[in-house]
Amino acid sequence: MADIKNFTNGLIKNNPTFVQVLGICPTLATTTSAKNALGMGLATLFALLLSNIVISLIRKIVPENVRIPIYIVVIASFVTVIDLLMHGFLPELWESLGIFIPLIVVNCIIMGRAEAFASKNGVVDSIFDALGNGLGFTGALFLVGSVRELIGNGSILGINVWGNTFKIPLLILAPGAFLTLGMLLAMFNTIGNAKKNQKKKAGAKK
Repeated sequence: MADIKNFTNGLIKNNPTFVQVLGICPTLATTTSAKNALGMGLATLFALLLSNIVISLIRKIVPENVRIPIYIVVIASFVTVIDLLMHGFLPELWESLGIFIPLIVVNCIIMGRAEAFASKNGVVDSIFDALGNGLGFTGALFLVGSVRELIGNGSILGINVWGNTFKIPLLILAPGAFLTLGMLLAMFNTIGNAKKNQKKKAGAKK
């Protein structure tokens, strides 16, 4: 049960983007299309998963006063591997994402989970925590990217949905990222607050 709770906590209840509002820089910059958003999300997921595993394994032998530099070295090592693999096998996506792949190293989601969870829990729990938060972040990026691409370009993942019949090119541009993310944040907060109010009312009736 604890593993499932760790997974769903990052995926839904404490979603990194829509609840904790973390990782906003890549969310705004790499969601010009659903493909870019998905690529960035999966790259972050793998970096988070691998670093959580290693940090959980070494947590008892890492000196307290140098733990942050060691965590950064671990994260940077995996991000470098991911960067090279994407460069070799997905050159178009790698070129499109650009500097934001190396910047995964300083993504506050990865560093936050390393410090708050992986450094204090076992490997299995850390894996589920990484999967929940990583998939939550990937899903959020994909949703923002899909909305922007669909309304701004009439397509999703490069597949033409309604072509030139309805387009708002502004959503593909930088201001569109802020508008899309703001509207989605408002929607998720409204849904979350409504659920909390329902629970309060149910508790009051009891």
